[in-house]
Amino acid sequence: MKIRVATLLAGTIFTASLLSMASQAVATTTVEVYKSPTCGCCSKWVDHMRDHGFTVKTRDVGNKEIREKVGMSSTLGSCHTALVNGYVMEGHIPAPDIIRFLREKPKALGLAVPDMPHGSPGMEGSRVDPYNVLLVKERNDTRRQTEVYNRYDPYAQKRAQPAPASTEPAKGGSVMRLQ
Repeated sequence: MKIRVATLLAGTIFTASLLSMASQAVATTTVEVYKSPTCGCCSKWVDHMRDHGFTVKTRDVGNKEIREKVGMSSTLGSCHTALVNGYVMEGHIPAPDIIRFLREKPKALGLAVPDMPHGSPGMEGSRVDPYNVLLVKERNDTRRQTEVYNRYDPYAQKRAQPAPASTEPAKGGSVMRLQ
């Protein structure tokens, strides 16, 4: 019994230390965001990133020039471009996807959420649209050359749920009873 408790305690301490290291890694990660000084949704996305432990520096100079410089195609464009750990993050990408991406360290240019989908971080409101987070592998890749990294579809779960089974026998059908 004592051994099981000690093993459980050691496992808990180990897990907590790994989580602490992961959150410290995010807290020490600086995101440099290029955006318009008047864009409210960009500011909300910056708040979203800070809420998830990132240090954020904003450059209120727009993002067209930096997007071209780093090789993010305008077909993937949005209202802000962020640089983090050598990667490019274009648009309203949820912070958990960026955290996962930084942990995986793929050979890629970065991630993109093209346009400004309703319901994405910074674009919250009464309307929520499905959207994809795209993996951009090479400089100047277009939308067609990307892969879906994560999907956000608030309606998928509702569509996937089967209709509740009826406890009533079907009319005109037979009911088999065990004797």
